[in-house]
Amino acid sequence: MSPSENAPLPPSPLRSLRWPLGIAAAVALLGGSSYFLLRTPEPPPAPPPAVAEPTPPAPPAPPAVQLSGTDARVRELLKGLSSDADFARWLASEDLARRFAASANLIAEGQSPRMPLSFMAPAGTFRATKRHGHLVTSPESHTRYDGVTRVISSLDAKRAGQVYQELKPLLDAAHAELAPPGRSLDATLSRAIGRLTRVPVPRTAPELTPKGALYAYADPDLEALGAAEKHLLRMGPENMRKVQAKLTELAAALGLPSPEQARVP
Repeated sequence: MSPSENAPLPPSPLRSLRWPLGIAAAVALLGGSSYFLLRTPEPPPAPPPAVAEPTPPAPPAPPAVQLSGTDARVRELLKGLSSDADFARWLASEDLARRFAASANLIAEGQSPRMPLSFMAPAGTFRATKRHGHLVTSPESHTRYDGVTRVISSLDAKRAGQVYQELKPLLDAAHAELAPPGRSLDATLSRAIGRLTRVPVPRTAPELTPKGALYAYADPDLEALGAAEKHLLRMGPENMRKVQAKLTELAAALGLPSPEQARVP
């Protein structure tokens, strides 16, 4: 055997490359794995923008209530409340809705409704007389209000409640022109009626005292009353009772809140 036959074979070029190639493959594999393991995940795609639903159009505002030219309708509805001839005369006045709202607001504040209710003014003048040494209102002055009392007492309360609801939009519009903010017509009427029905009916004729060309009540509690309440006192005890009874009946028929609830505007 020749020495050349026993000498080790030189390494094959392919075999010598297997190790480095294996190492390279392992590094590449690890590197690739670490890329997939360590890379920051991409954020999920943003949801599509929400499509806002179209806002439905606001309902149209109700047409404003017109007060001019409404007297004929008001008269037609009111004439069934009483067959008294003086009541028909009252209805001949103009601008009835505004007169009603103005008088209710004035009485609710304790003021005289003389201007809007001028058609209710009694005939004659106020007179005083002496009785048992005291100056008091003469009986003739009380009887001047008998006609007003008769008309008020004749009103059909049940029918008045029905007419009030039919005329409510019109009366509300007239009331809104001059009422304090936030106070309803119902509250105003309740306050007004409450003022008048709370006036005590005198058991004896109230004593008067001269005050310039006029007269004042000697009783400080009566003198402290508002002008609206004093108008009622001048009607005399009998007329007062009848008017207060009808006002209480009307308040119930109109479904008004109690005067206590209506004191807050």
